[in-house]
Amino acid sequence: MKKCNVYLPAGYDPKDSTVRYNVLYLLHGVGGDQDEWLSSNGKADGRFIICNIFDNLIVNGDIEPLIVVFPNGRSAYDWTDSSFNSEGTNMLGFYYFDYELRYDLIPFIESNYKTYADITETSHEGIIYNRTRRAIAGLSMGGMQALNLILGGYRHDSTRITGTKSPWNNGLDKTVLAPGMIHLFAYVGAFSNAPSSSDGKTLGVSLASCVHNLHLLYTTCGDADGVANGGYIKSIDGLIHQSGNYLNHFYQILIKDGCHDFHVWNNGAYNFSRLIFRNCDDHVRSNVVRKTF
Repeated sequence: MKKCNVYLPAGYDPKDSTVRYNVLYLLHGVGGDQDEWLSSNGKADGRFIICNIFDNLIVNGDIEPLIVVFPNGRSAYDWTDSSFNSEGTNMLGFYYFDYELRYDLIPFIESNYKTYADITETSHEGIIYNRTRRAIAGLSMGGMQALNLILGGYRHDSTRITGTKSPWNNGLDKTVLAPGMIHLFAYVGAFSNAPSSSDGKTLGVSLASCVHNLHLLYTTCGDADGVANGGYIKSIDGLIHQSGNYLNHFYQILIKDGCHDFHVWNNGAYNFSRLIFRNCDDHVRSNVVRKTF
C-alpha cells in the first residue's frame, strides 16, 4: 500500500463536524519520498522543522489552521525506488503523477479528513469553490511537477524511447503535454524547480487555455543554485505574457546566495503558505511581484 504523511493542526478533532480545513500538498524531490519534507529537513526542539513552521504561522495568526499532505510523487509500481534511472518506471512516474493525484490521493484525503473541498462535488459551482480550498507546491522535481502537471507542461520519458537527445544529458526528453489541473488547484508553488520544467511560454499558453484563472503562482530559487537556477529562469520567462489575464498573482523570488537546499525551500513553504487561500478574485488584473532576498 502506498503511503503519504499528513500534518494535522493542533486541535484537529475528527469528531467535530463544525470545523473544516483547507489542504496544501507538498511534493518532494527526485531522490526523496514522502518523508523528505520531514526527515531530510531536520528537527528543532524535537519536532520536524516544517511542522514547526506551520505551527508558528497558525499560532501567530498568519494563516488559518490547515492540513498538509506529503505524498510520494512517483506514480509507479516501484515507487519506493528513489534512484535516478532515466529508463526506470520510478522516474517516468514523476511525469504521470497527476492521474494518481486526481483519482487516488485527493479522494482519499477528502473522504478521510475534514476538508472544505469535496472531489465528489462536480457541479460548476462546486468545482469553483473546491479549487480555492486546495493548494500544491513542490521542491526541485516536485516543483517541476507543480508546473508541468498542474499548469500544463510536458511529460518526459527515456531518450531510448523517444529516440531524441536529452537537452540535459541525463537520458530524459519531453514527449507530450499534460492536460493540467487548474480546475482542481487555484494556488501553485515551485521551489527550485527541476531543469525538466517546461518553459514559461509553454506554461503560459496552457494557462490561457484554461476555463479558470490561477489565483497564485509562487516561484523561488537561489541565485547560487547550480542545479535549478537555469530551469527556474527558463520556466518564468514569457509566462506572464502568454497567460494573459488567466494568472492573477505571480511571485518570482530569488534568494541571494541560495543553493539547492532547505534554506530556500523552507522560505518558499513559509511565504507561499501565507499567500494561499486568500486571493480568490477571478477579476484581479495580473500582478507580478519580483524580489531578491
